[in-house]
Amino acid sequence: MLREIINAIRTYPGLTRKRNIYRITNMLAPVADYGATIADFGEDAAAIYHQGEFLLLAADGIWKGLIEANPYAAGKASVMASVNDIYAMGGRPLAMVNVIGISAPRYYEEIMRGIQKGCEKFRVPMVGGHLHPDSSEVSLSVSILGVAKKLLLSTNAREGQDIVFAVDLEGRGYQCKPVISWDTNSGKNSQQVLERLEVLPCIAEAELCQTAKDVSNGGLLGTIALMLEVSGKGALITMDRISKPDLFSMTDWLKAFLSYGFVLSVDKGKTGSVIARFQEKNIAAGVIGEITLEKRMVLSYQGEQDLLFDFEKEAITGITTGLDVPGFSCG
Repeated sequence: MLREIINAIRTYPGLTRKRNIYRITNMLAPVADYGATIADFGEDAAAIYHQGEFLLLAADGIWKGLIEANPYAAGKASVMASVNDIYAMGGRPLAMVNVIGISAPRYYEEIMRGIQKGCEKFRVPMVGGHLHPDSSEVSLSVSILGVAKKLLLSTNAREGQDIVFAVDLEGRGYQCKPVISWDTNSGKNSQQVLERLEVLPCIAEAELCQTAKDVSNGGLLGTIALMLEVSGKGALITMDRISKPDLFSMTDWLKAFLSYGFVLSVDKGKTGSVIARFQEKNIAAGVIGEITLEKRMVLSYQGEQDLLFDFEKEAITGITTGLDVPGFSCG
C-alpha cells in the first residue's frame, strides 16, 4: 500500500510540472535583489523590506484543465490560492490584479463571477489587470500584494522540529480533473473564513513559528517536500497521524488542493501553543512528522516505512539543490 502511494505522489502532475522551475530561477537570480529583498524563489511569496514591515508579492496561474472544466471554480480558486500564499507567509492581503486570456466568449462571465465571489469572500479588492481578448487558449493568473510584520518562510525548517498539519475538515470534496480539491470556504461567511486564516499572522507575530507553507496543487506530501528541499533538510512523516475526511482515500487526500491547509515546522517547546491556536478556531491540527538532518523524506504508514524523496540525488524544483539534472522518476 505504501509503495502504491509513493508511486502516485512521485508521478502526480502537481509535482512533476514543477521540475523546470530552476531554469527560470537560475536566470533570474542575478536580478532578484537590489538591496531590499528578504525572500524570493522557493517561498509562497517574495518579501521586500519596506519602512519596518515586509511587502509580500505572489503570483499564481490556474491549470488550463480546471479553467476549461469549470471556469467559475477556476475564478474562485485564483483568488483563494493567492490569498493563502500571503497568509502562509505570516501576512495579510492588500490587493490583487489579474491577467486573463479568453479563447471563447463563454469564459468571460463565469471566470469573472468566480473572481468576484472570491474577492467578496476574502475581502480583498481586485484593482486591475490585463485582458487578452483573442487568445488562442484560455488562461488565468492573479498577482497579489500583502504586508507582514513577522515572516513565516519555507526555508527555515530545522532538525528536530515538529511538522504540524493544520486543516479545516468542515468542507466538501470535488474532483474536476486534473484537480482534486477540498472546499472549506463555501458555506462559511467572510468572518468565519478570515478568522481561521488570521491564525497564521498571529502565530508569526507571537514568534511561535517561523516556517510555513500552504497546501496547494502539490498536495500535502508535495508541499512538505518543497519545504524540505528549500530548507536543505529531510523528514520522517507518520502518515497514520494525518487528519482527513472519511470520504477521501489516503492517496486522493495527499493529492488534494486544500482551500485551508497549512504545514508548519515548529520547535517542540512551542508545538502545543501553535496547535492550540488552530484548535481555538475549529481547525484540526496535529504533529505528523519531524524534521531530520539527513536530506531524505521517509514515510511511515500502517507498519511500513519507505523513501519518498532523496534530496541528495533528486530535486523537485531544483531551486536550491544545486543538482546538475533536476527532476525525479518513479522507482
